[in-house]
Amino acid sequence: NTYQVELPPRLRQRGVHNAFHVSLLRVHVPSDDRLFPGRLDNQVAEDEGAAEPEWAVNRILSHQGSKAKALFKVEWTSGDIT
Repeated sequence: NTYQVELPPRLRQRGVHNAFHVSLLRVHVPSDDRLFPGRLDNQVAEDEGAAEPEWAVNRILSHQGSKAKALFKVEWTSGDIT
């Protein structure tokens, strides 16, 4: 049970596969500005021809879990905390 999706050529060139198992698919929910103020869509998905985005962490404030289930609370160099 897999679905094939159309991907932009830049994602295919980077090795992103276009087939996903149905258990991995979720309904897209846009960012909540109350939870992530000032976050822009192009911070998540780079624009065509844009330079590789980089995000710098000032420090890790806390963590829980491990391996694939690890969650981190971080302070970004911008001052945001997520």
